[in-house]
Amino acid sequence: MSGYLLDTSPLAALLHNREAAVSLIRPWLLDHEAATSILAYGEVIEYLKPHADYARRAHDLRQLLRGVTPYALTYAIMARYAELRLRMRRPYGPGLIGDVDTLIAATALEHRLNLVTTDTDFQRVPDLSVLLLDRDTLKIRP
Repeated sequence: MSGYLLDTSPLAALLHNREAAVSLIRPWLLDHEAATSILAYGEVIEYLKPHADYARRAHDLRQLLRGVTPYALTYAIMARYAELRLRMRRPYGPGLIGDVDTLIAATALEHRLNLVTTDTDFQRVPDLSVLLLDRDTLKIRP
């Protein structure tokens, strides 16, 4: 696997120039290895909407995405989503995770990317390569 799909928290941390996120992700940006799901973009927009300076922040996010490939949903991703839900559904699997997270995981799997996240739920997704970051420090968790 080469390349990294940024989940919502790392994407937001990069937008806010959090030092740990910038130092981790900047090399991926320089090597054109960073991507995100359009769904993670939507979740960051949801977080930004209530702020008085929303227009500036949304502009900054779009500027950031010039170096981060945003993947839209496709038929192949939706088929992968359905497969994941069937594999994860109890009693056959570890249990479902949220639909948006399942779609983000399906995007990472379909594009053969490592998912970068602070959300431990992604560790339950079969065959998904997860780079788990500590929620507080954004440093890679062992």
